Amino acid sequence: MNILITGSAGFIGFHISKLFLKKGHTVYGIDNLNHYYDVRLKRARNKILLQQKRYKFSKININSTKKVSSLFKKNNFDLVIHLAAQAGVRYSLKNPKVYIDSNIKGFFNIINSLKENNIKNFIYASSSSIYGNSNRSVFKEDEKATSPIQLYAATKRSNELIAHAYSSIYKINTIGLRFFTVYGPWGRPDMSLFLFTKKILKNKRIDVFNYGKHSRDFTFIDDIVHGIYLCAMKGFSKKKKKYFEIFNIASGKPIKLTKFIEIIEKKLKLRANKNFLKLQKGDVIKTYGSIKKINSEFGYKPKTSINKGVSKFIDWYKKFYRIGGLR
Repeated sequence: MNILITGSAGFIGFHISKLFLKKGHTVYGIDNLNHYYDVRLKRARNKILLQQKRYKFSKININSTKKVSSLFKKNNFDLVIHLAAQAGVRYSLKNPKVYIDSNIKGFFNIINSLKENNIKNFIYASSSSIYGNSNRSVFKEDEKATSPIQLYAATKRSNELIAHAYSSIYKINTIGLRFFTVYGPWGRPDMSLFLFTKKILKNKRIDVFNYGKHSRDFTFIDDIVHGIYLCAMKGFSKKKKKYFEIFNIASGKPIKLTKFIEIIEKKLKLRANKNFLKLQKGDVIKTYGSIKKINSEFGYKPKTSINKGVSKFIDWYKKFYRIGGLR
Protein backbone atom coordinates (compact mmCIF):
# COMPACT_ATOMS: atom_id res chain seq x y z
CA MET A 1 0.00 0.00 0.00
CA ASN A 2 1.23 3.51 -0.87
CA ILE A 3 0.60 5.84 2.07
CA LEU A 4 1.07 9.59 2.28
CA ILE A 5 1.85 10.75 5.81
CA THR A 6 1.94 14.50 6.32
CA GLY A 7 4.03 15.72 9.23
CA SER A 8 6.19 12.59 8.97
CA ALA A 9 9.11 14.19 10.82
CA GLY A 10 6.83 15.16 13.70
CA PHE A 11 6.34 13.19 16.90
CA ILE A 12 3.35 11.05 15.91
CA GLY A 13 4.18 11.11 12.20
CA PHE A 14 7.62 9.66 12.85
CA HIS A 15 6.29 6.76 14.89
CA ILE A 16 3.43 5.84 12.56
CA SER A 17 5.76 6.06 9.55
CA LYS A 18 8.13 3.61 11.25
CA LEU A 19 5.30 1.18 11.88
CA PHE A 20 3.95 1.22 8.32
CA LEU A 21 7.47 0.80 6.93
CA LYS A 22 8.01 -2.14 9.28
CA LYS A 23 4.78 -3.69 7.99
CA GLY A 24 6.08 -3.50 4.42
CA HIS A 25 4.20 -0.48 3.10
CA THR A 26 5.65 2.39 1.07
CA VAL A 27 5.50 5.70 2.91
CA TYR A 28 5.62 9.09 1.23
CA GLY A 29 6.45 11.56 3.98
CA ILE A 30 6.14 15.31 3.79
CA ASP A 31 7.05 17.91 6.41
CA ASN A 32 7.99 21.58 6.32
CA LEU A 33 10.55 21.10 9.12
CA ASN A 34 9.57 24.42 10.69
CA HIS A 35 11.16 25.98 13.76
CA TYR A 36 8.21 25.77 16.18
CA TYR A 37 10.59 23.61 18.21
CA ASP A 38 14.22 22.59 17.62
CA VAL A 39 14.36 21.49 13.99
CA ARG A 40 17.34 19.26 14.77
CA LEU A 41 15.01 16.88 16.58
CA LYS A 42 12.81 16.68 13.49
CA ARG A 43 15.84 16.08 11.28
CA ALA A 44 17.05 13.34 13.65
CA ARG A 45 13.69 11.56 13.36
CA ASN A 46 13.67 11.96 9.59
CA LYS A 47 17.22 10.63 9.32
CA ILE A 48 16.08 7.37 10.89
CA LEU A 49 13.18 7.07 8.44
CA LEU A 50 15.42 7.81 5.47
CA GLN A 51 17.38 4.65 6.23
CA GLN A 52 14.40 2.73 4.84
CA LYS A 53 14.28 2.37 1.03
CA ARG A 54 10.49 2.47 1.02
CA TYR A 55 10.44 5.90 2.67
CA LYS A 56 10.28 8.78 0.23
CA PHE A 57 10.52 12.28 1.70
CA SER A 58 9.76 15.76 0.38
CA LYS A 59 10.05 19.05 2.24
CA ILE A 60 6.68 20.63 1.55
CA ASN A 61 4.59 23.23 3.33
CA ILE A 62 0.95 22.17 3.17
CA ASN A 63 -0.01 25.87 2.91
CA SER A 64 1.23 25.77 -0.68
CA THR A 65 -1.72 24.78 -2.84
CA LYS A 66 0.55 24.40 -5.87
CA LYS A 67 3.06 22.08 -4.17
CA VAL A 68 0.40 19.92 -2.54
CA SER A 69 -1.50 19.61 -5.82
CA SER A 70 1.69 18.64 -7.67
CA LEU A 71 2.52 15.99 -5.02
CA PHE A 72 -0.85 14.29 -5.49
CA LYS A 73 -0.68 14.41 -9.28
CA LYS A 74 2.78 12.78 -9.36
CA ASN A 75 1.92 9.93 -6.97
CA ASN A 76 -0.79 7.33 -6.58
CA PHE A 77 -1.77 7.16 -2.90
CA ASP A 78 -4.01 4.44 -1.48
CA LEU A 79 -4.35 6.17 1.88
CA VAL A 80 -3.59 9.64 3.25
CA ILE A 81 -2.82 10.13 6.95
CA HIS A 82 -2.82 13.84 7.70
CA LEU A 83 -0.87 14.75 10.84
CA ALA A 84 0.81 17.99 9.74
CA ALA A 85 -0.52 20.96 11.69
CA GLN A 86 0.59 23.81 13.87
CA ALA A 87 0.57 22.26 17.32
CA GLY A 88 0.44 23.83 20.77
CA VAL A 89 -2.51 25.22 22.67
CA ARG A 90 -0.63 28.05 24.38
CA TYR A 91 1.28 29.05 21.25
CA SER A 92 -2.07 29.71 19.54
CA LEU A 93 -2.71 32.58 21.95
CA LYS A 94 0.35 34.43 20.66
CA ASN A 95 0.45 33.40 17.00
CA PRO A 96 -3.13 32.84 15.81
CA LYS A 97 -2.52 33.43 12.09
CA VAL A 98 -0.14 30.46 11.86
CA TYR A 99 -2.99 28.19 12.95
CA ILE A 100 -5.35 29.50 10.29
CA ASP A 101 -2.69 29.10 7.59
CA SER A 102 -1.63 25.57 8.56
CA ASN A 103 -4.63 24.00 10.27
CA ILE A 104 -7.37 25.44 8.07
CA LYS A 105 -5.82 26.29 4.69
CA GLY A 106 -3.36 23.38 4.88
CA PHE A 107 -6.11 20.93 5.82
CA PHE A 108 -8.22 22.17 2.89
CA ASN A 109 -5.32 21.74 0.46
CA ILE A 110 -4.91 18.10 1.53
CA ILE A 111 -8.55 17.02 1.56
CA ASN A 112 -9.35 18.89 -1.66
CA SER A 113 -6.44 17.09 -3.33
CA LEU A 114 -8.01 13.79 -2.30
CA LYS A 115 -11.21 14.87 -4.02
CA GLU A 116 -9.43 16.01 -7.18
CA ASN A 117 -7.46 12.76 -7.45
CA ASN A 118 -10.31 10.41 -6.51
CA ILE A 119 -8.59 9.11 -3.36
CA LYS A 120 -11.22 7.71 -1.02
CA ASN A 121 -9.48 6.90 2.27
CA PHE A 122 -8.41 9.67 4.67
CA ILE A 123 -7.30 9.67 8.32
CA TYR A 124 -6.58 12.96 10.05
CA ALA A 125 -5.54 14.17 13.48
CA SER A 126 -8.05 15.98 15.61
CA SER A 127 -7.58 16.67 19.32
CA SER A 128 -9.11 16.15 22.75
CA SER A 129 -8.99 19.94 23.11
CA ILE A 130 -12.14 20.23 20.96
CA TYR A 131 -14.18 19.13 24.00
CA GLY A 132 -13.23 22.33 25.87
CA ASN A 133 -14.11 22.37 29.55
CA SER A 134 -16.88 19.82 29.10
CA ASN A 135 -19.23 19.08 31.98
CA ARG A 136 -19.20 15.40 31.12
CA SER A 137 -17.22 13.13 33.41
CA VAL A 138 -16.03 11.17 30.35
CA PHE A 139 -15.65 12.69 26.87
CA LYS A 140 -17.53 10.72 24.21
CA GLU A 141 -17.49 11.16 20.45
CA ASP A 142 -21.21 11.97 20.30
CA GLU A 143 -20.70 15.21 22.23
CA LYS A 144 -21.50 18.28 20.12
CA ALA A 145 -18.19 19.96 21.01
CA THR A 146 -19.39 23.45 20.11
CA SER A 147 -17.45 25.36 22.78
CA PRO A 148 -13.67 25.20 22.14
CA ILE A 149 -11.83 27.58 24.48
CA GLN A 150 -8.85 28.45 22.27
CA LEU A 151 -8.05 28.80 18.58
CA TYR A 152 -6.08 25.55 18.28
CA ALA A 153 -9.16 23.58 19.36
CA ALA A 154 -11.38 25.63 17.05
CA THR A 155 -9.19 24.79 14.04
CA LYS A 156 -9.29 21.10 14.89
CA ARG A 157 -13.06 21.14 15.24
CA SER A 158 -13.22 22.98 11.91
CA ASN A 159 -11.23 20.14 10.34
CA GLU A 160 -13.87 17.67 11.50
CA LEU A 161 -16.67 19.78 9.98
CA ILE A 162 -14.81 20.17 6.67
CA ALA A 163 -14.19 16.41 6.60
CA HIS A 164 -17.89 15.81 7.19
CA ALA A 165 -18.80 18.03 4.25
CA TYR A 166 -16.34 16.31 1.90
CA SER A 167 -17.49 12.88 3.06
CA SER A 168 -21.10 13.80 2.40
CA ILE A 169 -20.59 15.39 -1.02
CA TYR A 170 -17.72 13.38 -2.50
CA LYS A 171 -18.09 10.07 -0.63
CA ILE A 172 -14.56 10.25 0.77
CA ASN A 173 -14.11 7.89 3.72
CA THR A 174 -12.77 10.06 6.54
CA ILE A 175 -11.68 9.08 10.04
CA GLY A 176 -10.89 11.85 12.52
CA LEU A 177 -8.85 10.86 15.57
CA ARG A 178 -9.11 12.84 18.77
CA PHE A 179 -5.76 12.28 20.47
CA PHE A 180 -5.47 12.67 24.23
CA THR A 181 -2.16 14.12 25.58
CA VAL A 182 0.33 12.02 23.66
CA TYR A 183 3.72 11.38 25.29
CA GLY A 184 6.72 9.10 24.87
CA PRO A 185 10.18 8.82 23.26
CA TRP A 186 10.94 11.39 20.55
CA GLY A 187 8.21 13.61 21.99
CA ARG A 188 7.80 17.33 21.49
CA PRO A 189 10.01 19.62 23.61
CA ASP A 190 7.09 21.97 24.35
CA MET A 191 5.07 19.30 26.16
CA SER A 192 5.02 18.81 29.91
CA LEU A 193 6.94 15.53 30.21
CA PHE A 194 9.82 16.84 28.10
CA LEU A 195 9.88 20.21 29.88
CA PHE A 196 9.68 18.70 33.36
CA THR A 197 12.37 16.10 32.70
CA LYS A 198 14.74 18.65 31.22
CA LYS A 199 14.32 21.17 34.04
CA ILE A 200 14.41 18.67 36.89
CA LEU A 201 17.68 17.23 35.58
CA LYS A 202 19.10 20.76 35.45
CA ASN A 203 17.75 21.59 38.90
CA LYS A 204 15.55 24.35 37.49
CA ARG A 205 12.05 25.21 38.66
CA ILE A 206 9.12 23.73 36.77
CA ASP A 207 5.96 25.77 36.21
CA VAL A 208 2.92 23.93 37.57
CA PHE A 209 -0.22 25.64 36.32
CA ASN A 210 -3.57 25.54 38.11
CA TYR A 211 -1.54 24.57 41.20
CA GLY A 212 -1.26 21.03 39.84
CA LYS A 213 -5.02 20.41 39.87
CA HIS A 214 -5.15 19.57 36.18
CA SER A 215 -6.15 16.05 35.23
CA ARG A 216 -4.94 14.56 31.96
CA ASP A 217 -5.62 11.37 30.02
CA PHE A 218 -1.97 10.76 29.13
CA THR A 219 -1.67 8.34 26.20
CA PHE A 220 1.61 6.63 25.33
CA ILE A 221 2.80 7.01 21.75
CA ASP A 222 2.80 3.25 21.03
CA ASP A 223 -0.89 3.10 21.95
CA ILE A 224 -1.67 6.11 19.74
CA VAL A 225 0.16 4.51 16.81
CA HIS A 226 -1.58 1.18 17.41
CA GLY A 227 -4.94 2.97 17.25
CA ILE A 228 -4.05 4.73 13.99
CA TYR A 229 -2.89 1.46 12.46
CA LEU A 230 -6.12 -0.32 13.43
CA CYS A 231 -8.17 2.45 11.83
CA ALA A 232 -6.09 2.26 8.65
CA MET A 233 -6.35 -1.52 8.36
CA LYS A 234 -9.96 -2.01 9.49
CA GLY A 235 -11.67 1.35 9.09
CA PHE A 236 -12.20 1.28 5.32
CA SER A 237 -13.77 -2.12 4.89
CA LYS A 238 -16.26 -2.40 2.03
CA LYS A 239 -18.76 -3.69 4.57
CA LYS A 240 -18.82 -0.30 6.31
CA LYS A 241 -21.57 2.04 5.13
CA LYS A 242 -20.47 5.21 6.93
CA TYR A 243 -18.22 7.66 5.12
CA PHE A 244 -17.49 9.83 8.15
CA GLU A 245 -16.22 8.67 11.55
CA ILE A 246 -14.67 10.16 14.68
CA PHE A 247 -12.77 8.18 17.33
CA ASN A 248 -11.08 9.06 20.59
CA ILE A 249 -7.66 7.52 21.12
CA ALA A 250 -6.84 7.70 24.82
CA SER A 251 -5.62 5.61 27.71
CA GLY A 252 -8.97 5.96 29.46
CA LYS A 253 -7.11 6.46 32.76
CA PRO A 254 -6.62 10.17 33.56
CA ILE A 255 -4.34 11.22 36.41
CA LYS A 256 -3.69 14.44 38.29
CA LEU A 257 -0.74 16.57 37.22
CA THR A 258 0.72 16.34 40.74
CA LYS A 259 0.74 12.54 40.49
CA PHE A 260 2.33 12.75 37.03
CA ILE A 261 5.15 14.85 38.45
CA GLU A 262 5.64 12.35 41.29
CA ILE A 263 6.11 9.56 38.74
CA ILE A 264 8.75 11.61 36.92
CA GLU A 265 10.54 12.40 40.19
CA LYS A 266 10.57 8.73 41.17
CA LYS A 267 12.10 7.66 37.85
CA LEU A 268 14.71 10.44 37.93
CA LYS A 269 15.35 9.94 41.65
CA LEU A 270 15.23 13.70 42.00
CA ARG A 271 12.83 16.17 43.61
CA ALA A 272 11.35 18.91 41.45
CA ASN A 273 11.47 22.55 42.47
CA LYS A 274 7.92 23.64 41.72
CA ASN A 275 6.63 27.07 40.79
CA PHE A 276 2.87 26.85 41.39
CA LEU A 277 0.84 29.16 39.15
CA LYS A 278 -2.82 29.94 38.54
CA LEU A 279 -4.81 28.49 35.66
CA GLN A 280 -3.42 29.68 32.35
CA LYS A 281 -5.74 31.19 29.74
CA GLY A 282 -6.83 28.56 27.23
CA ASP A 283 -6.02 25.57 29.45
CA VAL A 284 -8.53 22.75 29.78
CA ILE A 285 -8.89 21.63 33.40
CA LYS A 286 -9.45 17.93 32.74
CA THR A 287 -9.46 15.41 29.91
CA TYR A 288 -10.85 11.89 30.07
CA GLY A 289 -11.50 10.05 26.83
CA SER A 290 -13.97 7.23 26.41
CA ILE A 291 -12.43 4.49 24.27
CA LYS A 292 -15.52 2.30 24.07
CA LYS A 293 -16.21 3.18 20.44
CA ILE A 294 -12.75 2.40 19.04
CA ASN A 295 -12.57 -0.71 21.20
CA SER A 296 -15.93 -1.93 19.93
CA GLU A 297 -15.13 -1.16 16.26
CA PHE A 298 -11.50 -2.26 16.05
CA GLY A 299 -10.50 -3.93 19.32
CA TYR A 300 -8.29 -1.07 20.49
CA LYS A 301 -6.81 -1.59 23.95
CA PRO A 302 -4.04 0.65 25.35
CA LYS A 303 -1.24 -1.44 26.83
CA THR A 304 1.24 1.01 28.37
CA SER A 305 0.83 2.15 31.97
CA ILE A 306 1.76 5.70 32.90
CA ASN A 307 4.68 4.46 35.00
CA LYS A 308 6.10 2.37 32.18
CA GLY A 309 5.52 5.09 29.60
CA VAL A 310 7.26 7.80 31.63
CA SER A 311 10.14 5.43 32.29
CA LYS A 312 10.55 4.73 28.56
CA PHE A 313 10.58 8.42 27.76
CA ILE A 314 13.18 9.26 30.39
CA ASP A 315 15.41 6.38 29.27
CA TRP A 316 15.22 7.72 25.70
CA TYR A 317 15.82 11.31 26.81
CA LYS A 318 18.95 10.46 28.80
CA LYS A 319 20.37 8.33 26.01
CA PHE A 320 19.60 10.81 23.25
CA TYR A 321 21.07 13.81 24.98
CA ARG A 322 24.07 11.93 26.33
CA ILE A 323 25.15 10.14 23.15
CA GLY A 324 25.61 12.60 20.30
CA GLY A 325 22.10 13.94 20.40
CA LEU A 326 20.86 17.50 20.70
CA ARG A 327 22.26 19.83 23.33
